[in-house]
Amino acid sequence: MSSEKLQKVLARAGLGSRREMERRIEAGRVQVNGHQARLGDRVEPGVRIHMDGRPVSAAALAPTDRRVIVYHKPTGELVTRSDPEGRRTVFRRLPPLKSGRWLAVGRLDINTSGLLLLTTDGELANRLAHPSYRLIRDYAVRLFGQIDEATLRRLIEGVTLEDGPAAFESIRPLDSGEAANSWYRVRLREGKNRLVRRLWESQGVQVSRLMRVQYGPIEMPAGLREGQMKTLTAGEVRHLVELVNLGDGDGGDRARKRQRRSSPGPGGGRPGRERKRHG
Repeated sequence: MSSEKLQKVLARAGLGSRREMERRIEAGRVQVNGHQARLGDRVEPGVRIHMDGRPVSAAALAPTDRRVIVYHKPTGELVTRSDPEGRRTVFRRLPPLKSGRWLAVGRLDINTSGLLLLTTDGELANRLAHPSYRLIRDYAVRLFGQIDEATLRRLIEGVTLEDGPAAFESIRPLDSGEAANSWYRVRLREGKNRLVRRLWESQGVQVSRLMRVQYGPIEMPAGLREGQMKTLTAGEVRHLVELVNLGDGDGGDRARKRQRRSSPGPGGGRPGRERKRHG
């Protein structure tokens, strides 16, 4: 059996990025077969690994084919493996795996529905959700009442929330806006907790429904109903892998550094931001 770098195995298991796993190994937080691991160690399938004294499950460590599915999450489901209150989770619906396990790319809160990506590759999940790659997140949002142009302009230019500045990259109306409830499609490039709702609430606007419709290049498949899923093709998975520079070396980390230097920071006044209400 072929061996693999320890940090690669841990990242694929969904425990964090390769860089983070390297730091944990260097800090003496990882043990392999009862011995403290060292950076540069290679491991074979079947080894026993502990992190911070806790065993890493065999299912998480098992090598598996890289797969990605799109799941149409209904409201009322949690993006967690188990819930102490016994509420429904997305993982109960997913197809069983012979080895490995499904890992969610980011989260959607219990009251948000829509597109959720899940993969068997923890490093891919980590990179797709990492803010340095600035992948788009598009949402369809239904708002109570009519929204004026000044409100839209403030949300594009940027507002200050309790955890710092934030803004929508674009806001596009999906209806005439004359009814009691109006629909918009909004775009973000970060995944902070409840960010769409908090941005609208900062302007005193009530969100009555929220659904994610796109993540990176992947859009909600037409006709995919709540609770249903679709497996991405090999070409679509390859595109995601290339998008986040996932390889065996540290090319992805170098790419993140380049992207951080060239990408504008959060908040108002960012170069290249769209100020648009349509199109």
